Amino acid sequence: MAFQKDFLWGSATSSYQIEGAAYEDGRGMTVWEDFCSRPGKIMEGHDGDVACDHYHRYREDIALMAEMGIKAYRFSIAWSRILPQGTGKINEKGMAFYSNLVDELLSYDIVPLVTLFHWDLPYTLYQKGGWQNPESVGWFAEYASAVAKGLGDRVKHFITFNEPQCFIGLGHVTCEHAPGNKMSKRAVLEMAHNVLLAHGTAVQAIRSIVPDAKIGYAPTSTVPVPVSESKEDIEAARNAYFGFGADADNYVWSTSWWSDPVILGHYPEEGLRLFEESLPHIGQDDMKTICQPLDFYGQNIYHGYPVGSDGKGGCIREKRKAGYPRTAIGWAVVPESLYWGPKFLYERYHLPIIITENGLSCHDWVSADQKVHDPARIDFMYRYLWELNRASREGVEVAGYCAWSFMDNFEWAKGYTERFGMVYVDYQTQKRIPKDSAYWYRDLIRSGGALLDGQKPEGF
Repeated sequence: MAFQKDFLWGSATSSYQIEGAAYEDGRGMTVWEDFCSRPGKIMEGHDGDVACDHYHRYREDIALMAEMGIKAYRFSIAWSRILPQGTGKINEKGMAFYSNLVDELLSYDIVPLVTLFHWDLPYTLYQKGGWQNPESVGWFAEYASAVAKGLGDRVKHFITFNEPQCFIGLGHVTCEHAPGNKMSKRAVLEMAHNVLLAHGTAVQAIRSIVPDAKIGYAPTSTVPVPVSESKEDIEAARNAYFGFGADADNYVWSTSWWSDPVILGHYPEEGLRLFEESLPHIGQDDMKTICQPLDFYGQNIYHGYPVGSDGKGGCIREKRKAGYPRTAIGWAVVPESLYWGPKFLYERYHLPIIITENGLSCHDWVSADQKVHDPARIDFMYRYLWELNRASREGVEVAGYCAWSFMDNFEWAKGYTERFGMVYVDYQTQKRIPKDSAYWYRDLIRSGGALLDGQKPEGF
């Protein structure tokens, strides 16, 4: 058993995906309400207006977390619930909701992991240019300060941004997510730079209010997995993870572009060369602002792809095996991504790693025995966590794991057609049913990870 005694066994959700109460108690409109109102954007015309009704049912949900033995709950704050217009006067009812949520978690000794931004930008700020507006840096700092003042006496773990690659890339490059406004590469890189500056100013704001805070950042990545453990293939995978390859148009998904400035204090040289004609203005002190000391590095990892050496110092993306395992949403099942990803990231950034999201969508339903059996999820979690445990055994400092997700929820453009939760939600009645995986995860947590001891799972 390699995980440390204070390992954060957690689960994760996000505000727009579960809270509902979209128009209650002074909450302001977000880009997602607008996006969901556009015909054809969300599968089956779904929206997050009610979602899992967590806003009214959080006590029931937290009691379920306690039954599962969850030690840490990663949730996001809805910016527009705290500041309905994005800036200005604080909405006391919104702050009270999160204050009560935190108190309820602490009553069960569950550590709150607060994410400040999980994609739901206040609509009024989008009208002012959103992340392309340089003032967005100050907007976010004001919001971070409000949260720190309201919750920092009890919350000690903060994450600034969740998956900036997604809310910028899916929102402004592919446009499959809100706000769905396609922008030029120059504009997208301007937004990315402002997001990084906003991260740095938020860290500064939180530390000025909560000196003992532990602060991190949670980008995402798809991990290049070496086809063998030869030095050449491992180096090829490492280079593929942090490099840009031949596809310069894939810039928005780059691991190093989003993390090198935050942790190392500079943009990657390869990216600067590739994007030279589209680079935003980078101020003299911008990197000092962006690169603030962090306590941990969050990473969302769901899958990977095979990479091998080309024999000339480069890498080749290999084809997947015919009939490779896939989740219900169609993502490849690649357990080794939770070994190689943390390993490569720890080598480069030297920060304790929390896997802030990992999980899968399954074809779940209530069986005739009125239970929800999800053996694929149990197998998936076992295989991925076995690989994470392997990384920990080999010296990677892994501080926690947050299963995505605690319960079924609104899966963005997929609406309610995908089920990622360990707890089943009947959206008509809002009844919660813990799936078999919830009980398996409970037993894993009770064992302190000992259920992962043994030989590598075979079968893939």
